[in-house]
Amino acid sequence: MAGIRKTDSDMTQGSIWRHLVEFAIPMALGLLFQQLYNTVDTLVVGNFVSKEAQAAVGSTGSIINTVVGFCTGLATGASVIISQRYGAHDDAALRKAVHTTIAVTFLLSALATAGGLLIVDPMLRFMQTPADVWEDARLYLTIYFWGVSGILFYNMGSGILRAVGDSRRPLLFLMLSALLNTVLDLFFVLVLGMKVDGVALATVLAQVISAGAILFVLTREKAAYGIRWKELRVDRDSLSGILKIGLPSSIQSAITAFSNVFVQSYINAFGSACMAGYSIYNKLDAFVLIPVQALAMSSTTMVGQNWGAKQTARARKSVSTAIWLSLISTALLGIVAFLAAKDLIGLFSPDPEVVSYGVRFIQIVTPFYLTISFNQIYSGALRGIGDATAPTVIMLCSFVVFRQIYLFITKMLNVGFVSVALAYPMGWILCSTLLIIRYRGSRLFREGNL
Repeated sequence: MAGIRKTDSDMTQGSIWRHLVEFAIPMALGLLFQQLYNTVDTLVVGNFVSKEAQAAVGSTGSIINTVVGFCTGLATGASVIISQRYGAHDDAALRKAVHTTIAVTFLLSALATAGGLLIVDPMLRFMQTPADVWEDARLYLTIYFWGVSGILFYNMGSGILRAVGDSRRPLLFLMLSALLNTVLDLFFVLVLGMKVDGVALATVLAQVISAGAILFVLTREKAAYGIRWKELRVDRDSLSGILKIGLPSSIQSAITAFSNVFVQSYINAFGSACMAGYSIYNKLDAFVLIPVQALAMSSTTMVGQNWGAKQTARARKSVSTAIWLSLISTALLGIVAFLAAKDLIGLFSPDPEVVSYGVRFIQIVTPFYLTISFNQIYSGALRGIGDATAPTVIMLCSFVVFRQIYLFITKMLNVGFVSVALAYPMGWILCSTLLIIRYRGSRLFREGNL
């Protein structure tokens, strides 16, 4: 393989914590701007349209993630296979994996568009969406799914670049499109007088632009991971590896997101003000958890490269380093969110009832944030060595099966709002406990550590 390019990162040598941080910072900024898409939508409709529109936009996230999560879960599998082949310096296999990834994305885009449009009405009924929110939620989802291919191609393309250690270029294009989304949101709503349809259209246009930018960069890339459109075909071995790792992640993401539809149905029972407050909390929650997510993705790439290079001890040390970095960053942001809850919620809505619900969610959940560090980092590390099944099963049991049983019992006991809010923390605790046990029994932990 040719020498490492300035946009790549060979994580098989050098400082571990520096590699993790340098790779995670652009990733975190990317997640930050990615969160701005739907967050800006929620903020704009909350301040300039109505709390019902805000509830509609915020409550659709679990439906969108059910479809998008399944498709983009395969990006995890592609990223692991590409990072392993990159770390092993196998250019021929690397090219096949990249072109297989892009070819599969075309098929997924068609399926996600058709499937998404078909489930809009059934899912809204399943969530028991209130009448005053229904039409806005339906309109937002319909527009979003017509343009869903944008987010799929961006995620797959950026996954390719990140697998070879390049987290900077995906970030630059994401920043540009996120800023464009903000400008278009304000233009469509304040200037053209559009409502939910305006923020949905702005989101779709911004995502399509970011996808186009990623594909343009990969097409012009001269390294082995660049796209050569004439070579676009599905390689059986590459597809098998991607599915082996990515399919469990896809199923996990889709089922977990679908389980959140159940949670949303419990929230919907408290009315549009609670729905709006919950949606705002979800946006703030996503921002607080950005560092741990970035470090988890960073550790997946680092473990993947070092595992491919047969440097087990280095891969293992990167996991423990990522845990400590994650705990520190999550604790700091969680404290800020807890103390500034009322002011933060107030940025999104002037409605006192909405603010009250949002503050209660934050104050109940934030004390449990540290537990997320363990399940995110350990699941990422296990996927980095190709063990995707165990994290998937554990997360499904914790976030879906356990959580639904918990919510069913609390509903039967009629213990109210606080019990519903605690559904997430209880699942985090169980998941982290099981993943710690699994990690300590894995090849990554045991090899050379007996």
